[in-house]
Amino acid sequence: MRQAILSGALACLMLPAAACKIVPNPDPDAQSEASAAQTDEARMAVYVEDRWQGEVLPVISENTVSYDDLRARLDEGLDAAGAAHGLRPEGEANPWNFVVTGSGTVTEAKLDSRAAKMQVDMDGDGSADVTLQLGPVIRGTALRDAMPFIVFTDFRDQIEFAKLARAMNDRASAGLEKPEGDVVGEEVSFTGVFTLRAAGDTPEIVPTELSMGGAP
Repeated sequence: MRQAILSGALACLMLPAAACKIVPNPDPDAQSEASAAQTDEARMAVYVEDRWQGEVLPVISENTVSYDDLRARLDEGLDAAGAAHGLRPEGEANPWNFVVTGSGTVTEAKLDSRAAKMQVDMDGDGSADVTLQLGPVIRGTALRDAMPFIVFTDFRDQIEFAKLARAMNDRASAGLEKPEGDVVGEEVSFTGVFTLRAAGDTPEIVPTELSMGGAP
């Protein structure tokens, strides 16, 4: 660095004063220190934001299946549904993740909590068939695990990988227009992602789109 500045100063002696301005090169050590000072949470939030529009949403759009079509496939078995519509990290031991879209009637809602959620009847029988996790506190890693461009070995360790899942859930929640008041009995439309470990489990969906009273 000292040599670069001295070289620049000598060059300036050969030019008119008004034409010369010494601009030192960025210090790579300082840049590394600044990056290291950033928390895992902050880095994962930046990672997600940088990829949300260009990579995450296209994966969701390209793999969305209607809730009714997925239920019909699940009657043939979880692996049949997964082969047709599912997403998961490499390895048969990993559970399937699905992107679904649909509409239903809210049967129960807890909106005054940081873990806000709604129960939704999808087939008109009066009983809830799915749970929509509105957050900001959201359980699970479905959004992260549904993304084919996310590979565990690209990250430092399991702790950083878990914080990535949290950052993706945070971004999904932040992008929703959250309902307020008494919404029981209202129609809700959504697109979202969930993990399914058994065909009969109730989906706990992380919505990426949500609207009350109409299509998302």
